[in-house]
Amino acid sequence: MKGVVLAGGTGSRLHPLTKITNKHLLPIYDKPMIYYPIETLVDAGIRDILVVTGGKNAGDFLRLLANGKAFGLSHLDYTYQEGEGGIADALALAEHFADGKKLCVMLGDNIVEGSIRQAVEEFRRQEHGAKILLREVHDAERFGVAEIVGNRIVGIEEKPKHPKSNYAVTGIYMYDHTVFDKVRTLVPSARGELEITDVNNAYIREETMTFSFLEGWWTDAGTFDSLLRAANLVEKTRRRSCEPAGRD
Repeated sequence: MKGVVLAGGTGSRLHPLTKITNKHLLPIYDKPMIYYPIETLVDAGIRDILVVTGGKNAGDFLRLLANGKAFGLSHLDYTYQEGEGGIADALALAEHFADGKKLCVMLGDNIVEGSIRQAVEEFRRQEHGAKILLREVHDAERFGVAEIVGNRIVGIEEKPKHPKSNYAVTGIYMYDHTVFDKVRTLVPSARGELEITDVNNAYIREETMTFSFLEGWWTDAGTFDSLLRAANLVEKTRRRSCEPAGRD
């Protein structure tokens, strides 16, 4: 399985921090934001990774990440998204890289506490279709929200005013090779973008979508509040892991 990190966009919600740099190059505690999704993919056993970037600072990713040696990789692939076409539009740029293989896709501003290795292994064994990771949250209206009946997802609604559940769709998606055919059928949404929720709903209509629940905390880092929250969560986790074990 191959990995894709989507790190384009203008980061307008973080202006003026993003006036002179890409959002995904901002620090989360002691590392640049882009480090976290790459480390998550590597931890899951994925060694072939593509970074999709854009904007005026794309060259900074190459200077920062180079060939991926810092992550134990022999190389990293890069591609460039022109304009603001949305997540699905960025994903479409990975078709040549995928070369017919399954993909694990992560949004570049998603940071998780735990490992996704088990979910990745489950999808390796899944014959076809897609898999998404969910997390129960208190502010589901900020995200795509999954409606679950029994052990199946029957639909995903993007940023609903009245969520049908508290299960947010995290920015971690796994797809088979048909994802690119699905992207080609999309039409832009009201905000002029190709929506990843429409891709996921296409798999749901085929009844080939599975899901798992993320363990540990999860956050995006696309707003001032969530950027601060991400840094605090990382610091707290790092400090806890360094504390000596208690004595009896």
